[in-house]
Amino acid sequence: MYIYALVGPSGTGKSHRALWVAKEHNIEYIIDDGLLIKGNAVLAGKSAKREQTRIGAVKTAVLTDDQHAFEISRMLKQCGAERLLILGTSDGMVKKIAGRLGFPGVDETIYIQDISTPYEIQQALQTRKVQGKHVIPVPTMELKKDFSGLMLDPLNILRKEGTGNYETMGEKSVIRPTYSYLGRYTISDYAIYQFVEHVTLSNEHVYKITRFRAEKTTSGIRLEMDLVLYYGCNIPQELDGLRNKIIQELDLYTSLNTTAVILTVQGIVPRSQPRRVE
Repeated sequence: MYIYALVGPSGTGKSHRALWVAKEHNIEYIIDDGLLIKGNAVLAGKSAKREQTRIGAVKTAVLTDDQHAFEISRMLKQCGAERLLILGTSDGMVKKIAGRLGFPGVDETIYIQDISTPYEIQQALQTRKVQGKHVIPVPTMELKKDFSGLMLDPLNILRKEGTGNYETMGEKSVIRPTYSYLGRYTISDYAIYQFVEHVTLSNEHVYKITRFRAEKTTSGIRLEMDLVLYYGCNIPQELDGLRNKIIQELDLYTSLNTTAVILTVQGIVPRSQPRRVE
């Protein structure tokens, strides 16, 4: 296997440039911060950006854990990979990652200053410093499960081709890691309830909510809600529509991955019954 390296200090835009480098050199596979990526999918590994501390993030990025390294190595062999791009903050880091995967070294190294202007590097550093945001070269939807609630912002990458023409390079995701000095991004259960309540009571067929429960897990959030509806509506149809609306709105405004929305009808009231403002 031919091993490429993309090297640059932390925050200089390596992940942002990774898809361009891969396309220019016909590279299908990328290793970035502990993840093995092909095209728009994460094939194996775990992200260093999910770690609670910077030290933990570094250990994950260099594949210190044997099982982590074995999982990625096995997937590369299974896929018959011929070219691999490894991202790192130094030559030593990239060589260590290659060694953990059983490769003797790096065949070709590309430095961030060779493919980015000083201005672009400075802008990337400023974004990291001020906003604490990191880029992962895969689409937001691919990361929803693993990064639920961590400010996933999709970023479409374009490359100019001639006058006025742009080629889409793919979608990347901008996140704020758990260990970011700006703090962890969380949403309280009550805030979630207020949001879901607003969406639910916007439905003209819902009289009131009688019970609400939110259960957070590492893969996302599970909601349970008991409702009283107005008489005369198609109950299965209204529940399906409301469930989809809640999931859609939570995804759009909070980046939370909703694993389930369980809706139960506890009662029916006549249309003449006005809603009570709690």
